[in-house]
Amino acid sequence: MNVLVTGAAGFIGCAYVRALLAQKEPGLRVTVLDKLTYAGSTRNLDLNHPRLEFVQGDICDGALVDRLMAEADQVVHFAAESHVDRSISGADLFARTNVVGTQTLLAAAVRHRTEPFVQVSTDEVYGSLAGGAWQEDAPLRPNSPYSASKASADLFALACHRTHGLDVRITRCSNNYGPRQFPEKVVPLFITHLLDGRKVPLYGDGLNVREWLHVEDHCHGVELVRTRGRAGEVYHLGGGAEMTNLELTERLLDACGADWSQVEYVEDRKGHDRRYALDDSKARTELGYRPRTAFAAGLNATVAWYREHQEWWRQLTDRPRGIDGRTDRAPA
Repeated sequence: MNVLVTGAAGFIGCAYVRALLAQKEPGLRVTVLDKLTYAGSTRNLDLNHPRLEFVQGDICDGALVDRLMAEADQVVHFAAESHVDRSISGADLFARTNVVGTQTLLAAAVRHRTEPFVQVSTDEVYGSLAGGAWQEDAPLRPNSPYSASKASADLFALACHRTHGLDVRITRCSNNYGPRQFPEKVVPLFITHLLDGRKVPLYGDGLNVREWLHVEDHCHGVELVRTRGRAGEVYHLGGGAEMTNLELTERLLDACGADWSQVEYVEDRKGHDRRYALDDSKARTELGYRPRTAFAAGLNATVAWYREHQEWWRQLTDRPRGIDGRTDRAPA
C-alpha cells in the first residue's frame, strides 16, 4: 500500500511520516509531496529510507498531483500555509494553497478513487469560544484569512464526499508543539529567542487561551482516523492542556532559565481569537484516542531538543522570514 502524504517536509507531516514508517507494516510505502517552502526541509525526513519516496512539487500542479494520485492508495493531506500573521499580510497565497490546492488533490482522488482522504485541519475554523468546548457539528466561524482558507478546504472535502462518495475524513486539532517546528509559532519562537538571550513578543494582555497538543499525539490521532475513522466524519484531536499565553510564557521562561525582563508586550494581532477549546470525546469513544504526553514533560523535552539542535533552527532562521519582513512577532 502506498500512502501519499502532502506537506511532510514540515513540522507535523514529517512527524507523521516517521511514525508511519516506524510501524514496519509489510508492503507499506510512503510518497511525500512537498513544495519545500520556507517552513519545509528535507532534513526533517530520512530520504534514504527504502520505503520513502520524496517528490518536490506544488499541490496546485494538477498534472503532478494526478500522476501521484494514480499511484497512491490513500492520502493524508497536511500541506498548508498555516501562520495567521502571514495570512493577514497576504491572504492570496493562503487561498491558493489551502483551498485551490486541496481541491486539486480532491479532484484527482475522485478520478482515481484514492481513499480514504484524510484532511488535516484546525480548531481555528470555529472562531473564538467564551466557554465550554466545540463539538464536531459546531458552526464554522473563522476570523482570520488562514482559518477561513482551512474552513473552505474542509467544506470542499465534505462536499466531495457528499457529491462523489469519496471517503473523506477530517481531523481538527488544537495547537501543536514539539521538535522541528519552524520558529515562527509561539513555542519555538520563544524558545529560540530565549536561548539567544533575546526578548520575546507577547501579544496584547496575554490572556488569549489555547489548548496544547504534542505533535506525536496529534500524529497518533491522525493515524487512528486513517485506519479506523468513518467516511464523511470530522474528528477532534485535543490536547487537554489549556492555558493563557501568559501561563505558557511563564512555563517557557522557567524551562529556558529566563525571567520576565525578557518579555516585551506588543500590539495585539488583528482579529485575534480569544479562546479555542475542543471536545474530543468522539475520537476517544470511537477510535480510542488519548493524548499520551503530559504537557510539562513534553514542553521540557521540546526545549531540550531546540537547545541540542541549534544548527537546525539557526539555518532556518537565517532565511527571509515574513511577507512583511518581520522576524519577531508570531505568538499563537
